Amino acid sequence: MTDQRISFKEMCARFDVTPRTLRYYEYIELLSPHKEGRARFYGPREVARMTLILRGRRFGFSLEEIRQWLLIYDKQGSREQYQVWIAMADRQLAVLDQQIADLQAARSDLAQLRETGMAELAAMDRPG
Repeated sequence: MTDQRISFKEMCARFDVTPRTLRYYEYIELLSPHKEGRARFYGPREVARMTLILRGRRFGFSLEEIRQWLLIYDKQGSREQYQVWIAMADRQLAVLDQQIADLQAARSDLAQLRETGMAELAAMDRPG
């Protein structure tokens, strides 16, 4: 088992997070490392959870949503967890689709204003 555990510092390096972030995830009970004195060690379960946490954050889920989702496995098993995951994913896909549409509209507006600015600048450079 010792070979599968990694230290606090190694966990930070592996996931490119600050010590403060890792301690916060422990504080809000997303992670539960094994403690030996002041040292913390992370096993495969914690490494897998950290992977899921960071993936969830990248997809736009809140830490509380991720925490609640992780708790489902412990209390109700993987079938319920998958069902909740699908519902969460559907909701977040709709949010991301709206953000993409908003960004495309903003880009289109900016490009149009840039073209107007270029035309105005060209008109200023014309003699007469």
